[in-house]
Amino acid sequence: MAQHSAEPRSNAHSHQTISTPTPPQGRHSGSSWAIGGTVFAGVLMMVGGVLGILNGIAAIATDDVYTNIGDYVFEFSLTTWGWIHLVLGAVVAFAGWGILQGRDWARGVGIALASLYAIAYFMFLPYAPVWSVIVIAASVFVMWSLATAPEERRA
Repeated sequence: MAQHSAEPRSNAHSHQTISTPTPPQGRHSGSSWAIGGTVFAGVLMMVGGVLGILNGIAAIATDDVYTNIGDYVFEFSLTTWGWIHLVLGAVVAFAGWGILQGRDWARGVGIALASLYAIAYFMFLPYAPVWSVIVIAASVFVMWSLATAPEERRA
């Protein structure tokens, strides 16, 4: 493998000097994956937030959308769960929009909201087990992606 340097090199057949570019300090070859992961995290947050809003509306409108499970440690009425999903979904979707817009506040808020979203769906696990596991996994990805994404450099 050839080593690249910032030193100019000469061509033996010409009097031109060719400069080889080097990547900026602190950047690694996986940066495009990390930036793509951040965009995907923003999209996941927006989609998950909208689905949370719809989930909340369905639970508020009719109490027979989800089955009552009897005795459970985190026992709330389904209407209460509906309001939790509605409010949390709206805030998560808004934070996802902020991430896609590149807002400075959105990464920290996104990590905090993804954590809350995972906790809420862990508590909601008996009502919708498969969907809850999917949301928890997506929340973990969002937290990882936002925490490991490179800082954007401002000009």
